[in-house]
Amino acid sequence: MGLFGRSTPAFAWNQLTSLEDLNRAWEIAQEKPIVVFKHSTRCSISAMALRSFQNEWKQDDTTMELYLLDLIAFRSISNEIAERTGVQHQSPQAIVFFQGKILYHASHESINASKIQRIELNTSL
Repeated sequence: MGLFGRSTPAFAWNQLTSLEDLNRAWEIAQEKPIVVFKHSTRCSISAMALRSFQNEWKQDDTTMELYLLDLIAFRSISNEIAERTGVQHQSPQAIVFFQGKILYHASHESINASKIQRIELNTSL
C-alpha cells in the first residue's frame, strides 16, 4: 500500500486481486456475510477511513469475512462489484453482502465498523 495506506499487519483482511477472488467471496457470502472495503492507496481520506475501520473493528468477531480491494491496482474488480450490487462506486467505500443482498453500504466518513458488526443477520433471507 502507499504512504497513507499502511494497514495493521495482523489485521484479518482477505485481498481481492482477481475476478476469481471476487467469485470465491461471492460464494462465501451465501453462507457468511462479507465486508468489502474499497480503498484508494493514493488518497489520504481513504487511508484515514481504513485506519478508523481497523481501529473500530473487533477482531475477535468472526461472523463476517473481510475483503480489502486496492482500487488503484484493481479498478476492474471495483467496477464488477458495482455491476453486481448496483451500488455506485465510491472511494473509500464499505459494502456488506450476504445471500444475494446488500445489508450495508457507506462511503467516506460514514463508514462505521461498529455499525457493521451490529447488523442483525437473518439467515433465512
